[in-house]
Amino acid sequence: MIYGFEATVLAVSFAAVLAGTLVQRLAGQGLGMLAAPVIALVAPEVLPAALLFLGIAVGIGSVSVDPKAIALPELPPGFAGRALGAVIAASLAARLPAPEAIGPIIAGMVYLGIGLSLIGVRVAITSVSLFSAGTVAGLMATLTGVGAPPMALLYQHETQRRSTAMQNTFFFWGMVVSVLALGWYGLLTVNALVFAGLMLPAVGFGLLVARPLSARVARAAIRPWALGLAALAATTLLIRQL
Repeated sequence: MIYGFEATVLAVSFAAVLAGTLVQRLAGQGLGMLAAPVIALVAPEVLPAALLFLGIAVGIGSVSVDPKAIALPELPPGFAGRALGAVIAASLAARLPAPEAIGPIIAGMVYLGIGLSLIGVRVAITSVSLFSAGTVAGLMATLTGVGAPPMALLYQHETQRRSTAMQNTFFFWGMVVSVLALGWYGLLTVNALVFAGLMLPAVGFGLLVARPLSARVARAAIRPWALGLAALAATTLLIRQL
């Protein structure tokens, strides 16, 4: 046991967070879709708070890499929507009966995210679409730790540099407001914070590995693998919960 967690639990979670961080940095989404179902299998009691704490660290490391690709005028409506979604979701999370109840919700959000990633619909990037996507992302992320897909849908047809920078910026902001919203409702636990602290080396290593790969690996090459792993993790979680 390490700080109350089995070594196997930490090892499995470490691998999931590492993979999620790597994909998040390279593609602008992936941490929640890859890591949330795995952690829900082995340590559901730390979700979603632990993953949101880790998301802040991943966001800082990702946004700082390419700030010139961030379009500042697009941030306010997306930020506002994300904050609204986080507050609504935190009030709903306070009513969840038990940690295990989040498992099917996470699986459903991952499947939804995969679907949104695959449909290929082009949505114009406007104040309305940014606010709407931000609100849905805030709901998803604060409840389950999986919040990137709505923004990924908006930016999927943009250049890789712009898409990744914008998604990671919204991701970072979303993690911060989700943590604040959960804290307001008293849903942040010491256990989740300790777990997140134990997973921080995985975040650091993932960001380090992603640095030399970012200029060589195309987003399109990562996407099928990331979606496939996310689907496998969500399906395993759903089977275990049924």
